[in-house]
Amino acid sequence: QVRLVESGGGLVQAGGSLKLSCTASGTIFSSNAMGWYRQAPGKQRDWVATIASGGSNVKDSVKGRFIISRDNAKNTVYLQMNSLEPEDTAVYYCFCVPTGGTVVWGQGTQVTVSS
Repeated sequence: QVRLVESGGGLVQAGGSLKLSCTASGTIFSSNAMGWYRQAPGKQRDWVATIASGGSNVKDSVKGRFIISRDNAKNTVYLQMNSLEPEDTAVYYCFCVPTGGTVVWGQGTQVTVSS
């Protein structure tokens, strides 16, 4: 069974950077999609970025600021967040889609950007 553990959230001033990490335990292949969603207070969970062996994609509103990457040897996906804005404040959730399984979610990590 796949489990995800996230780290790297915190409090940062606007314009700053944070790097989130998410490590999967269990059987994961490079072809299995991994990525990030976020949920701001009072809002629905919103897709941010995905990466798999076929490539990666990020939400239009964070393109040029957020970079998703992956280390398959470590079963870890990263989200480098630069030029952070107060609107990026949210709980960030890692996800993974195991082969033949349902989506697995991490516990979430809080990112707070102060103005």
